[in-house]
Amino acid sequence: GALDQLLLSIGQNVQSRRKAKKLSQKLIADSAGLDRAYLSAIEGGKQNCSVGVLLKIASALDVSVDELLRIDRA
Repeated sequence: GALDQLLLSIGQNVQSRRKAKKLSQKLIADSAGLDRAYLSAIEGGKQNCSVGVLLKIASALDVSVDELLRIDRA
């Protein structure tokens, strides 16, 4: 459904920005005050998260929440 697609897009955005900065899941999770497995599930599009959690991740990655929510429609 639409939510599944959104979660996948957010997860891909988080992962691509993290990898572009050559940062580990553990480093970002620790910085955001999250469990690494929880971050992994978000990156995999398997975990819904609150706006607050998204804000923490964005802050840890030094990007805007808007960047993480962006959906590229081909």
